[in-house]
Amino acid sequence: MKNKKKVFAKVNLIVLLFCMTFVSAQNIDINILRDINVDRNKNLDPTFKLVTNSAVPFSVATPLIIYSVGLIKKDSTIKKQAIFIGETFLVNAFVTTALKHTVKRNRPFETYQDIDKATTSLGDSFPSGHTSLAFATATSLSMAYPKWYVIAPSFVWASAIAYSRMHSGVHYPSDVVAGAIIGSGSAYLNYKVNKWINKKRSKKISDYK
Repeated sequence: MKNKKKVFAKVNLIVLLFCMTFVSAQNIDINILRDINVDRNKNLDPTFKLVTNSAVPFSVATPLIIYSVGLIKKDSTIKKQAIFIGETFLVNAFVTTALKHTVKRNRPFETYQDIDKATTSLGDSFPSGHTSLAFATATSLSMAYPKWYVIAPSFVWASAIAYSRMHSGVHYPSDVVAGAIIGSGSAYLNYKVNKWINKKRSKKISDYK
């Protein structure tokens, strides 16, 4: 009986600590967003709207343009790099969409009246789809072309999109951080899978010979 009471007390303590941590994290989340969104320079709204709207066109155009260059030059390596970036796009889209439908977090402007929505938004809040897409493109592009003049602008652009989502009041900071991790993680996961597949193919070819 005493053991049961001890276990029950420990479970209650764990639940209480979890709730306190969650509430604290939620408070930090909305406080950071308020600092960014509520007192923002509204003259920058059109600029950040343009930045945020560049996520999808740039992410779709990047593999298509690179693949077209590969076709023109008849370079199989360039075409493979384009396919890798395109695959990352699809992997990221699947993971992000699945999480949005699982978590179903409301947008910040839907929960807090003082948050000003400055751009359009569709679906649920967690994770940030624009951010995950931008970081998936930036990471895969940087992995395909590991040069500073590719890496630096790619991640500056992705970071600008991440900030624009908070500036516009459509995402919490935690949505954006999760989006960045998911986007970069999708590129890394896709890279590892491709490496494993290529290794298997090479082994089969060598065994056949």
